[in-house]
Amino acid sequence: MNRRSFLKTANAAAGLALVLPRSTFAAEDKKAAPAPAAEDKKTPSAPAGPNPKTILLKDYRPRSIFKVPVSQINKAKFPIIDMHSHPYPKTEAEVTTWLKNMDEANVQKTMILTMTTGKEFDEIYPKYAKYPDRFEIWCGLDFSGHSKRGFPESAVKELERCREKGARGIGEIHDKGQGLRSGKSTAPGVHPDGEWVDAIWEKAAELRMPVSLHVADPIWMYEPMDKHNDGLMNAWEWRLDNQPNIVKLPGMIDILERTAARHRKTTFVACHFANLDYNLGHLGEVLDRNPNLFADISARYAETAPIPRFAANFYAKYSDRLVYGTDMGFDANMYRITFRILESQDEHFYENDQFGYHWPLYGLGLNDDILKNVYHENASKLLAARDA
Repeated sequence: MNRRSFLKTANAAAGLALVLPRSTFAAEDKKAAPAPAAEDKKTPSAPAGPNPKTILLKDYRPRSIFKVPVSQINKAKFPIIDMHSHPYPKTEAEVTTWLKNMDEANVQKTMILTMTTGKEFDEIYPKYAKYPDRFEIWCGLDFSGHSKRGFPESAVKELERCREKGARGIGEIHDKGQGLRSGKSTAPGVHPDGEWVDAIWEKAAELRMPVSLHVADPIWMYEPMDKHNDGLMNAWEWRLDNQPNIVKLPGMIDILERTAARHRKTTFVACHFANLDYNLGHLGEVLDRNPNLFADISARYAETAPIPRFAANFYAKYSDRLVYGTDMGFDANMYRITFRILESQDEHFYENDQFGYHWPLYGLGLNDDILKNVYHENASKLLAARDA
């Protein structure tokens, strides 16, 4: 199961249409369309076949024709700690397949961000706890009582119970602008910097549990769904531009910073470059101001690979604050795609089956020191500090 299938299963409300209706651009096309030319009956009709005028953008699958080097990297250059994954397998056989793929890819250990509490966490935990050297299980947060008296004490109590059960961290906790969510448990209108959740973050510090925090979503999801949105087809599937009363991406970054600043003893891992993949310079400023904040690189390979030189420079400058993550299932080829982007200097290639964008990708060609840090050392130090 890949990330896209997993997220759709876990969050049925996110079931948005994949096909951008032709009517979206109907008015604009009507204005721009030239008057039809008079038919020349002497001109033979064009042979039947694909017509660019009728190919839908959702069906566009470009193939590179450049004769350039193509790297096949089946195994990471250095051992990996994957700081962002989920309980994708549905059977023990699939867990076995995942372990095999991890061995072949040089993935030493994977964090399972269950996003769950209570009975659901208790059911997931033993499936992975039997492999303590390969998987680490993190719990979610219980927001079910967020509007009742006794919150956040009830959430803190359940967090303590999950920790006693074996949870080693918290995540993935979402807030895309409408409030906190942990799996199926939601707190609409409550954001990570709210007073109501202060006690939870303080308890996380006391229990030495890092927090995997997902704020916002890629910038393209907030932009108008029009001809100027260069991430349109992926953005359309996960669009947020049409959501009422939503805190947009800049506001969510401010919330992230206020949260990290108010809870310096708590370690936060901002998922997906904090969704500042489009503005890595800003992410650097956020990291500079918040020493207790790390960023994972999961599921944002397609967003950073189009800007290889700038992205590589960012990795070099912040190589001690970034941690490897996938968040895209457990297929062997998925790992290989991440290695190609991080390690190779390949140019102008596509991975349409893995990512929803239709732009070309480029390898970042990161050097050994950067790869060692991002693949393993930063996560190892973070987890070791927790366990000290």
